[in-house]
Amino acid sequence: MKRLLFLLPFLLCADEDFISHYEYGEMLYNQPRGVNCAECHGESGEGKVIVEFRDIHGKKVLRGPDIRKESLASMINSVNSYHKIMPRYYLTDEEVKAIYDYLQKKNSEYLDESEEGNTTK
Repeated sequence: MKRLLFLLPFLLCADEDFISHYEYGEMLYNQPRGVNCAECHGESGEGKVIVEFRDIHGKKVLRGPDIRKESLASMINSVNSYHKIMPRYYLTDEEVKAIYDYLQKKNSEYLDESEEGNTTK
């Protein structure tokens, strides 16, 4: 019992989270359920070429879309919907929010520049 009382101050001062919200979002973005978002959406959500191929109509490119400017609601809808290419990940809204916040913070300079460009018209 005395040992527990000795540890009590340390437990009360300890942070609740083992990793930060940003780190959690980064972890989910890079490895949510076996296939990471970066494979198709790029390192920072900018989108990237998934595959190039030729068919009877010529050269085709399958590209993951740029998701840096997507709204949280749009991301939640996309992750929890069925698509022709993107798998459904079954992430909670809180997990998608962590990914969204991670991308917003990681791309803050890009998003600020983009906003400035829209207001100088």
